[in-house]
Amino acid sequence: MEILFKIHRESGESLTNQIRQKLVSAILDGSLSTGAQLPSTRMLSRSLKVSRNTVVQVYESMVADGFLTAHNRSGYYINFDNKSGWINNQKRPSVKKNDQSPWTNKLKFYPSHQTYIEKPLDWQIYPYPFIYGQIDTSLFPLSTWRECTRLALAKNAMDECTCDAIYEDDPSLVEQICTKLLPRRGVFASPDEVLITLGAQNALYLAAALTTSGKSTVGMENPGYSDVRNAFLRQQALIKPIPVDRNGLIVDDALDDCDIVYTTPSHQYPTTATLSLERREELLARSVQSDFLILEDDYENETNFVDETIPALKSLDRNNRVLYVSSLSKSLFPGLRIGYMVGPVDFIKEARSLRRQMYRHPPANNQRTTSLFISLGHYDSLVKRLHEEYKERWQIMKDALSEHLPESTTAPTFGGTSYWVKAPGHVNATSLAVTAMQRGVVIEPCEALFYGARAPKNYFRLGYSSIKTERIEEGIKLLAVTLREFV
Repeated sequence: MEILFKIHRESGESLTNQIRQKLVSAILDGSLSTGAQLPSTRMLSRSLKVSRNTVVQVYESMVADGFLTAHNRSGYYINFDNKSGWINNQKRPSVKKNDQSPWTNKLKFYPSHQTYIEKPLDWQIYPYPFIYGQIDTSLFPLSTWRECTRLALAKNAMDECTCDAIYEDDPSLVEQICTKLLPRRGVFASPDEVLITLGAQNALYLAAALTTSGKSTVGMENPGYSDVRNAFLRQQALIKPIPVDRNGLIVDDALDDCDIVYTTPSHQYPTTATLSLERREELLARSVQSDFLILEDDYENETNFVDETIPALKSLDRNNRVLYVSSLSKSLFPGLRIGYMVGPVDFIKEARSLRRQMYRHPPANNQRTTSLFISLGHYDSLVKRLHEEYKERWQIMKDALSEHLPESTTAPTFGGTSYWVKAPGHVNATSLAVTAMQRGVVIEPCEALFYGARAPKNYFRLGYSSIKTERIEEGIKLLAVTLREFV
């Protein structure tokens, strides 16, 4: 038998995976039937221009998984009954295609109609990607993460990770959060006060679902995080925009009729302002006086490399008014999707039950790998390295913006991973982003982060966690040229 297919050497995927995927797909869709003999390893390796050992490895792995059987001195044969439950080779029924399906007509809510900040998915192909919330992968210790993954797949760990934990989280990760991460923010919690989530955004959604309804008023920083605003709007809550200044959320009587106040005190999203200690005390006192709750999003807690660290709002709370939410996305990598919330035991119990209805618990193997990464000291080493690298990038950005875009921004006093930029009032940042991208510079227009009908259009954000250090100044210079031509 001769098999023809193409492998893509430039894709980054291993040759063994590509060859196996092609063969398995052919078996499952019926192109290769049970009993058929595959080409010899020598013949297929010559046809694909790969080593014979690569083909042998693929064949043997498929034998181990029951797709093939090996006959001594005869070769490899397909040993898979595609008639027992598999329908890949069945003809797909004809479906009438409409603009709207019957499902759409039954929808009670349209999340796609909400406002989101947009990011290009292919940002990595551009030479100057000032994209917020993404990472320069060269900074991540991939080898140590692989080692932690290997340890998480060891026999004793797999016995735990393969079970359905239903309500529960990996106790070792909860322990690391309680003993290693939270104390850095001045927060001390017991395991029953912690819930692991699929990123901080998932924690915020759970909080919104549990605390708000159509009768609720939510105080939100303006500008602020559009995704959590959408979560509150999903509950039909009334959004009350609260302005921010250079010291963060403004605390005054505008908060008094709120049921819950969402804030990013350590590094205001997106302006980068830090809520002063005095305002934190005022906010906590006012929450008791006016009987509202506080949802604290401490999303960039590990990126303070400029000023003295101010304790988390939660650490100052003496009345159980603050629900604390954080994530490992900014210090590890966004695709991990591991976050956590800290709150009163009775609230965490209800959040845990709601989480069960959604997805039971985050993947146990990811939780264990993360726990090992922290406990073995790799997390601390990474944070130290990121501090050094980001501080350098922060300074380069500061100098470049001062030279090429003076009076457009103020350097974040906390650190973080981005700069908040105000273009001249008549500039549309979305149009500017389109023009800049044509020259290889990716920026983030931030109109979506403002709430209200008259949202300003001239703000944008420049992240520096994703761009190579040596490209920052040239990128800012090119952006400044583009802005002047655009104006």
